[in-house]
Amino acid sequence: MAKVEFLGPLGRPSIEVDIANLNELKTFFKDDKELQDWLAICAVAINDTLVCDLNIPLKKEDKISLLPPVCGG
Repeated sequence: MAKVEFLGPLGRPSIEVDIANLNELKTFFKDDKELQDWLAICAVAINDTLVCDLNIPLKKEDKISLLPPVCGG
């Protein structure tokens, strides 16, 4: 199962999900309104590499990181 990390202000514990790609992760969270709002503005990384393609195949040992925008200096 792939591990999903919710970084920064998302403030949720990591979970493990059995999904084939990020499109399935989007479907997995479809009923979570608060998270849907964040997903619209989050960057996504697989194994610490930013990705844009939701159809990238996932392996069971992959780590998916949801990265909300942050301000800093």
